[in-house]
Amino acid sequence: QLHLVESGGGLVQPGGSLRLSCAASGSTLDYYAIGWFRQAPGKEREGVSSISTSNGLTRYADAVKGRFTISVDKAKNTVYLQMNSLQPEDTAVYYCAADRGTQATLIALVYDDWGQGTQVTVSA
Repeated sequence: QLHLVESGGGLVQPGGSLRLSCAASGSTLDYYAIGWFRQAPGKEREGVSSISTSNGLTRYADAVKGRFTISVDKAKNTVYLQMNSLQPEDTAVYYCAADRGTQATLIALVYDDWGQGTQVTVSA
């Protein structure tokens, strides 16, 4: 079981950037799918991006393609989500999650371990 801690959220103006971190402990990130999800007030949780730490394959939601980039640093046991060109509709609590396996997916039900979330607010 992985323990996940997100960080890097905050308040940013439209068009700005943030980098979220998901630090994992309890196991090395050798054969995991790590996903980033977000939930805005009054909305369902949605998948944003995911990565397979074994083969490097990534997935992105259409809403963030070309703006967000997911990456993994195995030496630091950390997954990052670089978010550029942020817009007010990106405002949400962002969670990272882990699934023991190699399939990067945006389906939340697949993931077993979840972090506590970090707030991202995009506002002028």
